[in-house]
Amino acid sequence: MSKFVFITGGVVSSLGKGLTSASIGMLLKSRGLRIQMLKMDPYLNAEPGMLNPIQHGEVYLTEDGAETDLDLGHYERFVGQNLHRCNSVSAGRIYSNVLAAERRGDYHGGTVQVVPHVTNAIKENWKKLESPEVDVIMIELGGTVGDIEGLAFLEAMRQFQLERPDGDVAFVHMTLIPYLRASGEIKTKPTQHSVEKLRGIGIQPDVLICRTEVAIEEEHRRKIALFCNVRSENVIVEQDVEFSIYQVPVMLMEEKVDQILARRLNIELPPSDLTRWNDMLEKVRNPEDEVKIAVVGKYIALTDAYKSVYEALTHAGIANRVKINLLKVESEEIEEHGADAILKGVNGILVPGGFGKRGINGKIAAIQYARENDIPFLGICLGLQCAVSEFARNVCGIENAGSAEWMEEGNIDLDRAVIVQVDAQANVVETDGVKRLGSYACWLHDGTKARSAYGAEMIRERHRHSYEVNPKFVERLQSAGMVISGNNPDTNLVEMIELPNHPWFVATQAHPEFASRPVDAHPLFRDFVAASKSQK
Repeated sequence: MSKFVFITGGVVSSLGKGLTSASIGMLLKSRGLRIQMLKMDPYLNAEPGMLNPIQHGEVYLTEDGAETDLDLGHYERFVGQNLHRCNSVSAGRIYSNVLAAERRGDYHGGTVQVVPHVTNAIKENWKKLESPEVDVIMIELGGTVGDIEGLAFLEAMRQFQLERPDGDVAFVHMTLIPYLRASGEIKTKPTQHSVEKLRGIGIQPDVLICRTEVAIEEEHRRKIALFCNVRSENVIVEQDVEFSIYQVPVMLMEEKVDQILARRLNIELPPSDLTRWNDMLEKVRNPEDEVKIAVVGKYIALTDAYKSVYEALTHAGIANRVKINLLKVESEEIEEHGADAILKGVNGILVPGGFGKRGINGKIAAIQYARENDIPFLGICLGLQCAVSEFARNVCGIENAGSAEWMEEGNIDLDRAVIVQVDAQANVVETDGVKRLGSYACWLHDGTKARSAYGAEMIRERHRHSYEVNPKFVERLQSAGMVISGNNPDTNLVEMIELPNHPWFVATQAHPEFASRPVDAHPLFRDFVAASKSQK
């Protein structure tokens, strides 16, 4: 039987539950346990795919095409395994399924209620992950204790513990220990109130993880343990890390979190092996150089909007033993002030994915600046579409070339639409193109930088888009000097482009950032940063 660890949070949101959950999962996996992870989001959106990145951060994409919460990115990067649609569930999907079941007559005319119908539906999602091949299932609940949206999930947790054999379930609660600089004091009262609220629901935490910016004395641990009814050794301090989020698993291992949970769940732990992880941290601590990379996007205001891109750059920096100094640029700033004024002195330029026409001209100007000044460039999804549009405008001479997405609805000019929606046979259509979600194959051509980076002829990458390079312009782009370095083997759609007479100018229709890991940097990011380093 699989064991279950539930992770909840209190006091404030954005404490880092996802990062902590991922770190605990990574520690358990490092000891040879087989792990599954699940993010439960209490918001009523059925799927995260339509959420604005400025509000909720990036939409993380799994290989099977699920648009999920960004915490799944933490899970995959730390635990080192690919997750799927079943690893992310929102309250909106739960309620939608319950209502659909009612309309089918599954409840035989009975009154549909939160208890038992919604709570049972929640528990069914947990049970689906059970398997003889899974030792521990870690389930993180978004939001904080006391949020009205999360009450059904907490009630389901309470019920679930009673339904399982003793030793099958453990509760980890994460709270904030504020530090008042004016008085030089830390305050435990918010944690006490948070745990009191949780216990009022019927859940007694087995482990408390206390986020703090300063060290906590032993007397504070004892006080928290006393008032929260938790053993003193189970009060874990998670202090702000010094230089990298990848320190968190090591910090939690020193606090013996994995051993505490193993005792609670009656699991025997083999020795831990963090050799590769510690080697990676040593490279983070001791970089040999640094590079300045500009990320030109349209959701720069929120760091989490491009979380996986930033992390993939960090991984590439580790692989090249360089520190990445990020310059986060709103593309509209380039439209206002010009590329030279903002990008002068950067060692590399990256244009990430996105939707809509806002800020497009700023992205195109940044790409032109990279092309004309021999600055290494990496384009991702929309970044490829902008790179093709820039090349079509300024090299091929197609005035105002661009994407049909950026043109007025009902006034799409196919004579300048180098990016369009296409059907499965790669025939151009003006509307209703199919959104590509999930993993797709790409055939890489000999002699290209992309083929050299991957070291393979056939690869697979995750996609999230509905616009493609217009097939009718491919020959013209190639004649002007653009290299199509990758194609979809089934539809022949353009997957990657590059410029041969440039230090490093590569763009992909895919989202390679989702496949990057701290101990295994993605090859495109790795070689992009290597080129940026060599151009200093």
